[in-house]
Amino acid sequence: MAGASAIFEIDIKKIVALSTLRQLGLIIRRLGLGRPDLAFFHLLTHAYFKALLFICAGNLIHCRNDYQDLRQMGSLFEAMPVTRRFMNLRNLSLCGIPFLAGFYSKDLFLESRLLGSYNRVRLGIFFFATLLTAAYSLRFTLLTRTNPAKRRALL
Repeated sequence: MAGASAIFEIDIKKIVALSTLRQLGLIIRRLGLGRPDLAFFHLLTHAYFKALLFICAGNLIHCRNDYQDLRQMGSLFEAMPVTRRFMNLRNLSLCGIPFLAGFYSKDLFLESRLLGSYNRVRLGIFFFATLLTAAYSLRFTLLTRTNPAKRRALL
């Protein structure tokens, strides 16, 4: 539910917070499956890249004079190349791109589910939730990169 809510949200801090809530759901799911080691590993990897994502979002909000609307961030984002690079790297890690921190914890979860007995419906829900993570991360990146005036011209 948090991933679906993040797709339609326009407040930058709420999107980052909803993505954290979605990852906490994954951690609770791992605990429910009797894998506290995987839950703790995902908690640590998620905390590292999400902390930097919160700092980057706060930097964008601060430079925008406390305005949090994601649709208005594009023009400032181009003037902040270091923030842009860190935010893009952390969003890629959140999506589980190979060789980044998020990939290893999500891959371990998928591997443990596929090697053991699994329910196809639950596995399908997990894959759908992972696609939602990629969707709101991509939306987040695209809206912060595109200048608001150019975006209106495209629509």
